[in-house]
Amino acid sequence: MLRTGTIVAVSDRGCRMRLSAIRVACVTLLCAATAGHGAAPATAVGSEVAQRACAALSGRVERSPGRGPLLLRSYDDSRGSGEPDDAVLRTAAFTYDNALAVIALLACDRRAQALRVGEALRMAAVSDNRLRNAYRAGPVADKPLLNGWWDAGQQRWLEDAYQAGTATGNVAWAALALLALYDATGQARWLEAAHQLADWVVANAADPRGAGGFSGGVHGFDADPQKLLWKSTEHNVDLAALFGWLAKLAPTGRWSTQASNARRFVDAQWDVTSGHFLVGTLPDGMTANRGTSGLDVQLWPLLLVDAVHDWRRALDYAEREHGVPGGFDFNADRDGLWLEGTAQAALVYRLQGRERDADKLLATIAAQFAPDGFIYATREARITTGLALSADSASADFYYFRRPHLAATAWAALAATRRNPYVPATAKRNSGNH
Repeated sequence: MLRTGTIVAVSDRGCRMRLSAIRVACVTLLCAATAGHGAAPATAVGSEVAQRACAALSGRVERSPGRGPLLLRSYDDSRGSGEPDDAVLRTAAFTYDNALAVIALLACDRRAQALRVGEALRMAAVSDNRLRNAYRAGPVADKPLLNGWWDAGQQRWLEDAYQAGTATGNVAWAALALLALYDATGQARWLEAAHQLADWVVANAADPRGAGGFSGGVHGFDADPQKLLWKSTEHNVDLAALFGWLAKLAPTGRWSTQASNARRFVDAQWDVTSGHFLVGTLPDGMTANRGTSGLDVQLWPLLLVDAVHDWRRALDYAEREHGVPGGFDFNADRDGLWLEGTAQAALVYRLQGRERDADKLLATIAAQFAPDGFIYATREARITTGLALSADSASADFYYFRRPHLAATAWAALAATRRNPYVPATAKRNSGNH
């Protein structure tokens, strides 16, 4: 997802590591494998990763006090040599990470644990005027609290403007997690909360400029919210999946129109000549951002149920521009391995029927479990992203560090269990080409 400043229309996943400033047709691709809930891993390495990732996720929930709702911390405390002690991350539970954890826990057949995290997300969705990008990790009582920390030097409590903001793609992921719980339980409260989040997106991010679609969301605190006017391909992929899922539940409703709006923008970001997806637009909502490349925006469109056949070339592009020994880098400088994106690629490979390629990535992932159970964010001590921390940054100063990471662990579980997070686990597919 995107942020303000000189670096725009890039992956919001990149914002999560340091946020104090601001933060194939498908049937060819997906129908080769089931997208079912808890599908058995096909290989030994898949079984190993599934067992360890699922145990790590469920263990974090079970070790939390009580039996009520909770949000999981996104990064463990352990830090590598030379990594800054960033107070903004110590107790942060990012919405995207926790939404992934819900879907992964369901894929792991850990419904009770998924319900606890899901209920915290549902409470956040219905108790605030907008879903936030991050909350304080831990048990939730009346509603999730905004993350913050005490600054001894300034002798005051601080909060982060990005974490207090609302990225459109994070709203979509939370709603997808709620729909996954509705799919698993049939309980209306999950669907109602997903509708509320989808309504927020339509009311606050629908954008007719250029190819249409939806803009980036809102940055900052309630006293001075700033609308983010750029558009992200990744956001709109998430929304195409969300609105498409809602449209299948209510075929005569308005969600098909919203799905078409998001999909129209995604289609417009496909660069036929190079065979890859542009990351989005500049703040004018029309001019393509060609200044950076993101791995996830090449992979996630391939998970959509109506992916175009030609989009398969985006995986070739990712292999060529983002590939590193053992997996994939976040960006195209290929200075190290990003575990979260490598797990995403493993899932795409598996859903394509490319088990041998998926196994190579899963073997890399299997070697990257931290002692406490989570998978590291990176294999190297630090990797670049090509992104800036803020509009005031003089250079691309955002990095990923080798720190155990909730999202990387959740994506590994999804890959190992062959779970496509964009579709209901109960979905049935017919094989063939469209």
